[in-house]
Amino acid sequence: MSADKRIMVIKLSALGDFVQAMGPFAAIRQHHPDARITLLTTKPYSALAEASPYFDEVWIDTRPKPWQVSAFMGLRKLLRSVKFDMVYDLQTSDRSSSYFHIMGDPPWSGIASGCSHPHANPDRDAMHTIERQAEQLAMAGIPATPPADLSWAKADLARFDLPGRFVLMVTGGAPHRLAKRWPADRFGALANRLAAQGVVSLLLGTGHDAEQIDAVLAACPGARSLSDLTSFTDIVAIARQALGAVGNDTGPMHLIAAAGCPAAVLFSADSDPGLCAPRGRVTVLRQDDLADLEVDAVMAALAEGPAALRDRPPALA
Repeated sequence: MSADKRIMVIKLSALGDFVQAMGPFAAIRQHHPDARITLLTTKPYSALAEASPYFDEVWIDTRPKPWQVSAFMGLRKLLRSVKFDMVYDLQTSDRSSSYFHIMGDPPWSGIASGCSHPHANPDRDAMHTIERQAEQLAMAGIPATPPADLSWAKADLARFDLPGRFVLMVTGGAPHRLAKRWPADRFGALANRLAAQGVVSLLLGTGHDAEQIDAVLAACPGARSLSDLTSFTDIVAIARQALGAVGNDTGPMHLIAAAGCPAAVLFSADSDPGLCAPRGRVTVLRQDDLADLEVDAVMAALAEGPAALRDRPPALA
């Protein structure tokens, strides 16, 4: 495809879904090596997208509400400003599907009614995100989708003064889905177990996770918080140096897993790992009520991991 061809990719949110779209992003770039590729996304993911090798430009969708007439008309004007030769809608939501008609019905891969390359699988919602998007692209003529590869993500970590031996902990998650969180006292107990072996627990999160993080720090003074200090590329770079990671089913764990870090990801009945679990060197631990998940089980997952991890230097034995 020549350089005058224009391609749009739509992926608006959320972080875990955005990371799981990295393989599809790479597949689209490989399929259209000379095209100008535009990503339509939301502000939180623009810097990560711009740092990646997959896009020539990044457009921001502010997701205006119907009554925000000026903002909606601005988005409409933006979407109509280029005649795209192909659009890959990896969001496949009602919102993103509505853009098909706003843009004048361009060649379109997704689920928009009447689109040229529909993902015509009635069971698509029962598929893991990665397999679902790979099948969608295959139906649009892109036969192979690679795993996510974040080797391009770089960051200067000097300001963090990282310890020699550490494990990442992601103790929080979406504030409106508290059932997805392992209790803070269990993270604290785990941090103390690791500290007894000379391993520092580094806590990742945002202000939404402050109560959880503060509880872990109170339980284990040797732990350290990096809350609100890390960009997405920082997290990837830090994860490459970590002995392992443990966390709830939340976006940063997808970044950590995609970086190649051995990770134990904790699932409650509130989400299904068969549909959304991070991929990579990952051990999934599932308990309907995470309050019933014992520290011993999580420690064992960190220490042993799947068989493919057993050749790494012993640090958590």
